[in-house]
Amino acid sequence: MNLEAFERFAVTYNPGDIIFCEFEPGDAFYLIQQGRVQITKIMGDIEKTVDVLQPGEIFGEMAILEEAPRSATALAAERVKCLEFNRANFEILMRGNPAIALKLLKLFTKRIYDQRRRFMILTLDDVQARVADVFLMLNEGTPHAPDESDERFFQTTPEDIAHWAGLSTDQTRHVLNHFVTQRRVEVLNDKIIVKNINEFVRFVASRRKQ
Repeated sequence: MNLEAFERFAVTYNPGDIIFCEFEPGDAFYLIQQGRVQITKIMGDIEKTVDVLQPGEIFGEMAILEEAPRSATALAAERVKCLEFNRANFEILMRGNPAIALKLLKLFTKRIYDQRRRFMILTLDDVQARVADVFLMLNEGTPHAPDESDERFFQTTPEDIAHWAGLSTDQTRHVLNHFVTQRRVEVLNDKIIVKNINEFVRFVASRRKQ
């Protein structure tokens, strides 16, 4: 990508610098040119790293899509150089660099799909079906071989599941414990194992018909 024309939008952060904080208002997004950016999120009483972004990746783009608080915190994992774009110079970027425009379009499309997919989860009245559908959503984003077993491993937590299902953490833990007693899932410290993902497919489909 030819980004020389956008160097006036460059900003630099030192290791450990906070680029933006979770819950604060957002008015800009960033394209990483150099260094790695750590994305963290408050889950319960702890701050958890949910991603580490590399040069060429974009973050904070929801500030352009919707006027909503930041959903996570972005930290400079090392010396970071980014191009910072706000609503005022966003149009300049889109007209001046078709490659970035295409990348953003794909990213925005995925975000819209993710929002619609989450809305599908929230339309379920049955809380057990909501939790099961979260696992189906996570499974949809991961490629699988045709001959792979029906068991699935998800690097997630009850707090993550509660967020996507629109439930409290206590409600979600209660549902997960119920699934554990049914031997449908296994909850470990850093992951949740779904024993048979196709059972959840059938379960959620039956609840959608009701």
